[in-house]
Amino acid sequence: MASLPIELLYGLYLGVLTGFVPALIAWALGFGFKYFTGITIPGLAVVGLGVAIAGLNGGLLALADPSLTASENQVRLTVALLVVLMATLYAHAQGDKMGANLPRRLSFGRFSARTLSADVVELVGNHGQVRVTVAGDVSDVEGYPPLSPELREEISTGEWTFPADLPLDELETRFADRLRTEFDLADVSVALDERARATVAAAPPMSGLSKRLATGKRAVSVTALVPTGVGRGDEVTVVADGDEFDATVLGVVDGEAKKSDPKSSDDAALTDGGSDGDSDADAEAPAPEAVPTAAGGECRATLAVDRRAATRLVSADVDRFVVRSRGVRREFELVNLLRRAGKRFRRLTVREGGALDGSTLGEATVRDQFSVAVLAVRSDGRWSLAPRGEHRIEAGDDLIAVGSATDLDAFAEVVA
Repeated sequence: MASLPIELLYGLYLGVLTGFVPALIAWALGFGFKYFTGITIPGLAVVGLGVAIAGLNGGLLALADPSLTASENQVRLTVALLVVLMATLYAHAQGDKMGANLPRRLSFGRFSARTLSADVVELVGNHGQVRVTVAGDVSDVEGYPPLSPELREEISTGEWTFPADLPLDELETRFADRLRTEFDLADVSVALDERARATVAAAPPMSGLSKRLATGKRAVSVTALVPTGVGRGDEVTVVADGDEFDATVLGVVDGEAKKSDPKSSDDAALTDGGSDGDSDADAEAPAPEAVPTAAGGECRATLAVDRRAATRLVSADVDRFVVRSRGVRREFELVNLLRRAGKRFRRLTVREGGALDGSTLGEATVRDQFSVAVLAVRSDGRWSLAPRGEHRIEAGDDLIAVGSATDLDAFAEVVA
């Protein structure tokens, strides 16, 4: 039997030879499961598998043979076994860590994700876009009133273009949001096929004024001398009976619009001897002309005021109607500059077990790995602007990140 140092060296040598394959398999299992599914395999299971593979690869299962446990090779085999155990456990931990930190640009969900056909993609500059067309008639949503023919026709014949690098699920969501925003629809559902043909079901707007009225506000109509150019959304101060009321303009009707036309009244009184029902059916009622802004002078204005001030304002006589300046919104100029540079904003919620859960921004190297910048973090209901590198992120925190659309998508897959 060789001396103890020689036996230890033999054991290390045997452990490295027989432990290479188990360590490689342990790393692959740890990385693969964490990268594709986000699941961490228990270390004990991986170590057991590694020892079994090492036994098949290098004969370490001989340790279970009682005839060899008392042999002169016991020291080197024991050392080799310890080397295999440590190498397997270390490789599994490193694979799991790499799978958690590496941006997941590929996942099992993407294998089954529906995508557009290449035939419908149009190249505009260096980017592809797709033109979505509505196939067939726009259906009604059960439980809602039917759409008007004009609105149905406008949706069917509209031109809708979107980026072509989005999966169909994302395109459906964006198309539905755009229809809901542009036509103020109460509800809408969209289904797209690979040829960018959309099947749309929509519900008409359910209300006008009530949807523009914020919570806790009441709509009050007053007659006053209104400055020229006042329109919906302007912030005003109404002085009535010595009190001042801060309000938001919901709509303005010029005084001339309320005057009746004598000629139209006379014409309406003339009939051809038919019944009242026939005259009502044949007569074409003039459509009221929408006035986006006030022409000035005495007008009827509908205002949104606080609930407590509504009762007092209704019974008061308006003395003055003052428009307040809202100033210049510099933040919109900044957003416009970022959009011109191809940057976008996105709000993300950190998921438990994600790449940022429990780590600081500096440790995660967000800017270097994902090419995005974190502008703000909300933890425990409080926002921190321009967080430093030592700011620690926990699961459930909200992030405001800026970057290109592709980088933000990759960042969201790892973090949110």
